[in-house]
Amino acid sequence: MQTHLDAAFLQWHFGIVIATLKIERMTLAERLQAMELLWRSLSANPDKLESPPWHKKVLAKRLAKIEAGKGEFLTITQLKKRLAKRAA
Repeated sequence: MQTHLDAAFLQWHFGIVIATLKIERMTLAERLQAMELLWRSLSANPDKLESPPWHKKVLAKRLAKIEAGKGEFLTITQLKKRLAKRAA
């Protein structure tokens, strides 16, 4: 029985690897189109989409900062610079 589970896992794993390789060969436009199709599919049933509990906590903290007058707002340029520094 263990062999069957191992074989099923390997089949699943290699399926993921193969799918990933196919995605890597896609052009940027093709990847963006695939993301758009996935988003349309997911957003077609918003009642089935649940945010994880930590999302609510993060949003509550951010709202509290804004209401306390301590919210920080960035332009896209500022955000990109901040993210570039984190990635370096």
